[in-house]
Amino acid sequence: MAALPVYRWRLAPDGYATRRQLRARGLRPGGQGVAATLERPRRRRGPLVAYLYRIDLAKPVRPMTPGRWAALAKANAARRICPQCERDAGYVIPASLGTCVPCAYPDPADSLRSA
Repeated sequence: MAALPVYRWRLAPDGYATRRQLRARGLRPGGQGVAATLERPRRRRGPLVAYLYRIDLAKPVRPMTPGRWAALAKANAARRICPQCERDAGYVIPASLGTCVPCAYPDPADSLRSA
């Protein structure tokens, strides 16, 4: 079994790119395996590792279909609906709260007015 070539940070040869670099060019790995690794040394911990893919074997990014756009819009809308009051919060509800901000931190003055 052959080992992957390892390059130091910023010294990778032309023809290799990370996933983010491929995406910036409108490409995806397309099923190919990792072709090389890039390592950035750190002082007290292990090195940071980035996986490199060959650009010539990369395929174009698949276009978004109308069905995918609709599914994405539905998923994003669901993240805005408060499960407690069932209203659209106008923003993505934080996972740390689980509800919209008015439901998570009710105003004590509102309860006095309604009494």
